[in-house]
Order: sequence, then structure tokens, then C-alpha cells
Amino acid sequence: MAQQVTDEDTKKISDWLSKLDAPKVALADGPGKNLYTAKLCATCHGADGNTPIMPLYPKIAGQNAQYLIEQMKAIKNGTRNNGQSAAMMGIMANVSEDEIKTLAEWLSGGK
Repeated sequence: MAQQVTDEDTKKISDWLSKLDAPKVALADGPGKNLYTAKLCATCHGADGNTPIMPLYPKIAGQNAQYLIEQMKAIKNGTRNNGQSAAMMGIMANVSEDEIKTLAEWLSGGK
């Protein structure tokens, strides 16, 4: 029988997940890396995609490519706004659909 997850349980799970190490992903040189640098992604998310300058900023290297694409598109079109998205909206305004795909593929461990 399924049980409801309480707010307290959700907080405990969230706290536990936030303490896990980010996945170790070898990010290759190439167009994705060049784009990541050119679009200033490293400024907030770190050169490796997993050392953000603020704890609230996500660790993005090693994420699923499709998830990254969906999140970047949602930030770009304004449907994702968690209070931390204002700076990202400005950045994403200058990132094309093809560039989103290139960034997502590279961050997920592709080329």
C-alpha cells in the first residue's frame, strides 16, 4: 500500500540528495566546450559544470541531455522561473536551439 510523502520526508530526501557528489564526467574538448565558454556558462556553473558559484545553482555536468534541453528551453521561454532564473533568462536569450542541443550533448558527456 502506498503512503503519502510528508513535507518533512521531502525535505529529508532533498537534503540527502543535495549532499551527494556530482557525477564524474570527462567533458571533451570541442564545439560544446567552446560554446560553454563563449556563452559564459562557466561563470556560474564552473568550468567543469559541477562547481557552481552559489549552492542554489545546479551542477549540470553529467545530467541527461534531454533533461538539460528541456530545462534550458523552459528558462528561455519563461516557463521555468524558480526565482533564480533571471540571469539565466538573459543568457538564454542569446542561445539558439542548435546551441542548446550542442551544450546539452556536451554536458551529458557527449561531444
